[in-house]
Amino acid sequence: MLNKKIVSLMNEQITKEFYSAYLYLDFANFYESKGLLGFANWFKIQGKEELDHGMLFYQYLQNNGEKVKFESIDAPNIILETLMDPLEESLKHEEFVTDCINKIYREAEMLKDYRSMKFLDWFINEQAEEETSAQELISKMELFGEDSSGLYLLDKECGKREYTAPDYNFG
Repeated sequence: MLNKKIVSLMNEQITKEFYSAYLYLDFANFYESKGLLGFANWFKIQGKEELDHGMLFYQYLQNNGEKVKFESIDAPNIILETLMDPLEESLKHEEFVTDCINKIYREAEMLKDYRSMKFLDWFINEQAEEETSAQELISKMELFGEDSSGLYLLDKECGKREYTAPDYNFG
């Protein structure tokens, strides 16, 4: 059995991951309203990934005989005005999620919960990728986004992003 503090933190993380999906779908909605379907695609895929991350925590708790508790998911309330806003907000949000994952890891480490630490290793690597991906998109937008041809090509690039589901066979 897992320590109750770890179970509580992981249940909270499920809600945070599902909120992340809502947030990214809100960003996709913003870009669709601007006719930037590639950017919308990028964020829809990001939303699917966040749902999967929540499901990984769900499955980990289930696999360890723990009860999953679903909490309310708040609606996103970020005001988006410029094409850069969702990109910058996504980086801030990923940094927040990284801090949350690190908090769970620190607790698991303190409790010598090596099984949970091993499980969380995947998320630590994933968060590094998420932050890098968000920063790269910001950098590209800064370089090319002011030019309509550059924005068009960047939108096309984002439209090519494909979804890949994670492996659910954790602990």
